[in-house]
Amino acid sequence: MQIGAQFFTVRNQCQTLDDFALTLRKVADIGYKTVQISGTCPYDAEWLKAQLAANDLQCVLTHIPVPRLVGETQQVIADHHVFGCENIGLGWYAFNETDTYEKFMETYPRVAEEIRAGGRYFMYHNHDQEFKRLGDQIILEKLAQEIPADVMGFTLDTFWIQAGGGDPAQWVKNLAGRVPVIHLKDYAYGRKMAVVGEGNINFDRVFSAAEESGTKYMLVEQDDCNGEDPIECLRRSYEYLKACGFN
Repeated sequence: MQIGAQFFTVRNQCQTLDDFALTLRKVADIGYKTVQISGTCPYDAEWLKAQLAANDLQCVLTHIPVPRLVGETQQVIADHHVFGCENIGLGWYAFNETDTYEKFMETYPRVAEEIRAGGRYFMYHNHDQEFKRLGDQIILEKLAQEIPADVMGFTLDTFWIQAGGGDPAQWVKNLAGRVPVIHLKDYAYGRKMAVVGEGNINFDRVFSAAEESGTKYMLVEQDDCNGEDPIECLRRSYEYLKACGFN
């Protein structure tokens, strides 16, 4: 398994193309070889391809804004072929009274099938709301049951699973075979996001479960760096993971 950096961590440093390019360089200088692109300014696919090549980086997943994901699916697929990214992700769905489970099922399985037909793989990223129950099942379980594994995968997020009352390692095992990418985010006292290895999640169990479940990439994500420099947080997470034997 290879470790990488989720650019949502450094989104505020990527709101112009010049700053985005500089941040790609800083992340590569830490030692990361893979990235997820999410939360940045708009970019052209050829521009990203060139920037990734210049920094010896591979993009293994994106999160695409809903209007493009749903309304420009074919162009999104074409862009991912340009910069060589296999996985196309949805980063958020509320599962509330407005964004219902039924509405999700009316929209995203179709998008996922179109993406699969285009040679890419649709990935759904969880937060804690997927651990609400609908009848006798939690939402995450229903999604996995009702959408085939070859159509949709899951970018499981360790922090948000724990925040929802789940066991991160167990859920990676539950969804074995459809978790090519997971997010590593530590959970500290007070529902605080922490640098990987500086909170309370048992990552040894997560690593073992990911290895058993076919995970290829473990991406560091820290939405909230609690006032610290996000690059510094990514660096400390990298050092912890490198000490655990990953690169």
